[in-house]
Amino acid sequence: MDFQLIRNATIKLKYAGNTILVDPMFSSKGSFESFAGISKNPIVDLTVSLDSVLEGVDFVIITHKHIDHFDSLAKDKLQKDIKLFCQPSDKEFIANEKFVNTEVIESNTVFDTISITRTAGKHGSGEILSQMGEVSGFVLEAEGEPTIYIVGDSIWIAEIENVISSFKPEIIITNSGGAILPGHENNPILMNEEQTILLAQYAKNAKVIAVHLESLDHCPVTRNSLRQKADANGIDQNRLIIPNDGQIISI
Repeated sequence: MDFQLIRNATIKLKYAGNTILVDPMFSSKGSFESFAGISKNPIVDLTVSLDSVLEGVDFVIITHKHIDHFDSLAKDKLQKDIKLFCQPSDKEFIANEKFVNTEVIESNTVFDTISITRTAGKHGSGEILSQMGEVSGFVLEAEGEPTIYIVGDSIWIAEIENVISSFKPEIIITNSGGAILPGHENNPILMNEEQTILLAQYAKNAKVIAVHLESLDHCPVTRNSLRQKADANGIDQNRLIIPNDGQIISI
């Protein structure tokens, strides 16, 4: 399996003979609104060309419809007949964008030889949670391949523990930017350093790949702060991988 971090939560996987694109955000630096009143987003440009990102993609997974996971440029550049998987609450939103080969995953589906299971998440806690909408994660399974758990935009919750216990993924991809919205500073809407470490400690047999870092103005967690927290807790670079934008990792 090959993993590539494009930027933020946009990842590209080569898995079981297929190429999978997750949460495409293609916008150039400063193309859309600030989330924290600090800077327009994204705060960095892509480090790879759009042509290379789109090359060979067999299907796309959208974890949820927020602009930093499915932006206007992605909607424009993706072929309208590309196979696209989404959660039930986003069906109408994606249909309105004229994609004609979309499949809603209620629970589980199969593409080629890949089993795709949708999982739950919570995009924050307290008052902010009701404003964030539904989010999903996805588990990928295929014979001869490691089981991959794409957690999506969620804080550390019991449902994630249950997925790890049930599927025993060898690879877990976490959105670890610790995003905070103004007025809700005590209720991050993503896992931060502490919660990512809790997940890594719980999933003792998995490699954790942390993404959703250093791309948006409301995400205070940095690669360095996460690495320092991991080192302090005895979690080395083989267990918690923090890739740079554009980096390819073969597992």
